[in-house]
Amino acid sequence: MRISTTDPMTLNDVTDMENAPFVIEGVGEDAIKVYFESERNRNEYLAIELHGSEDLPGLKGIFDAMADNPNTGSIN
Repeated sequence: MRISTTDPMTLNDVTDMENAPFVIEGVGEDAIKVYFESERNRNEYLAIELHGSEDLPGLKGIFDAMADNPNTGSIN
């Protein structure tokens, strides 16, 4: 398991890991334990909507729109 002591919400180092809230993402050797400065930061992190394969049609639309934008050039 990997360990991150940088609160992803504030990018501050968490120094009191014994009392800090945390989340474990994944399982086994690929898991990561993420520490937070506060419960509030942890809860905000958990409330972030995940983007996964179900979002691909929306992402494709974004890429298509950018490809048609004359200011960005072609991404295809």
